[in-house]
Amino acid sequence: MATVKEKQRCGWAGTDALYNAYHDEEWGVPSHDDHHLFEMLNLEGAQAGLSWYTVLIKRENYRKAFDNWDAEKIAKYSEKKVESLMQNPGIIRNQLKIRGTIANAKAFLAVQKEFGSFDKYIWQFVGGKTIHNKFASMKDVPAKTPVSDAMSKDLKKRGFKFIGSTICYAYMQACGMVDDHVKGCFKFHP
Repeated sequence: MATVKEKQRCGWAGTDALYNAYHDEEWGVPSHDDHHLFEMLNLEGAQAGLSWYTVLIKRENYRKAFDNWDAEKIAKYSEKKVESLMQNPGIIRNQLKIRGTIANAKAFLAVQKEFGSFDKYIWQFVGGKTIHNKFASMKDVPAKTPVSDAMSKDLKKRGFKFIGSTICYAYMQACGMVDDHVKGCFKFHP
């Protein structure tokens, strides 16, 4: 009787079902949906100083707390709403990160107005196409690149918060602007 061989994944995905689903279905998959791009930008910022898993397990709570990532609603959040979010145990209760999300909503809407879509703006940093890296292992994957440096600088100039170069590179991975699935992973593209 043959045994079913477990899929080989990037080392960070481990054996946790939530991590595996994120790795298999989302990480490195090109996203051109403004709503998803906005969600991921804010979730990556929420991760600052924490593990991605901490954010991932709270993802549904974030969707509920932040009006399903409706940027127009978030941009209008009041002080009362900030106070309410600070009491919400389902999210990371960091006032700077909460206020950063509100600032990001305002900046996001301004970018949409200027470029027609956030997708058109953000994907310009990689020339509109996914960068397929060919790293042998996760230790070879950089934390940031000149492209993430440029993205971070431009986002900051536009008023975005919690978007340092390392966060921008993680964002690029999350939204498929770069594909860093390593050799041996079933998602690796030679």
